[in-house]
Amino acid sequence: MLVFGHAGHPVVLFPTSQGRYYEYKDFRLIEAAGPLVDAGRVKLYCPDGIDGESWYNQGIHPADRVRTHIAYENVIVRQIFDHARVDTGRPRVAVAGCSFGGYHAVNVALRHPDQVSHLFSMSGAFDIRRFMQGHYDDSVYFNNPVDYLPGLGDPWYLHHLRQMGIVLGVGEWDICLDANASFSRLLDAKGISHWLDVWRWAKHDWPLWWDMFPRYLAKL
Repeated sequence: MLVFGHAGHPVVLFPTSQGRYYEYKDFRLIEAAGPLVDAGRVKLYCPDGIDGESWYNQGIHPADRVRTHIAYENVIVRQIFDHARVDTGRPRVAVAGCSFGGYHAVNVALRHPDQVSHLFSMSGAFDIRRFMQGHYDDSVYFNNPVDYLPGLGDPWYLHHLRQMGIVLGVGEWDICLDANASFSRLLDAKGISHWLDVWRWAKHDWPLWWDMFPRYLAKL
C-alpha cells in the first residue's frame, strides 16, 4: 500500500482492473489531487489489488474466485479501514475507485455502510456475473451489487446508506454510462440519495478521472 498525505479525511482508493498499489501514482491521479493532499484535507490510502488472483483468475473455479475476493475484502475492512481510522482519528473512511475500482468501492461501501462516509465511483461497472462462467451461489449474489441492492430491505443497512455521500461519476461517451444510469435507478428505488454525475464529451480514460477525483474529494 502507498499512502499520500499527512492529515485529513481518509480515502481508500481501489485500483482499476488488475491494477497495483502504485497505479494511481504512476497514472498521475494522486498528482491531480495534490493540492487537497498537501493542504491536509485528505489522506489517500492505495492498497494493492488482487483481481488477477480472484475475478480474472481463469485457473481456478469461479466459486474460488469469489472466495478469494471475500478474503481480500476482509483485509481491506479489518486492517486497512481500521488503520486509516486510527491514523487520521476519523470515525469512518471514504472509498473511491476508477473503472473496476469503482466496483470494489461500491461493493465494500454497500456491504459495510457503517464504516464508509462517502463513496466516489468513477466510470465503474457493478455486475460481476461476467467473471462467473455461469456459476451462481449466495457468495456471488452478495458480492454483486446489481443483484443484492434490489432485494435489500434491512432497515439498518438502508439507514446507513441513506446517510452516505454517494457519487457515480461517468462520461457521456463512457463504456460504463449505461451501467451507471441503471445503478442510479436502483439507488433511487431504495430512496438512497446520490449524484449521478455525467461529464459531457468525456470517455472512459484517465483525463476524465484526473478532473473528477479532486472535484469529488473537495466535498469531504
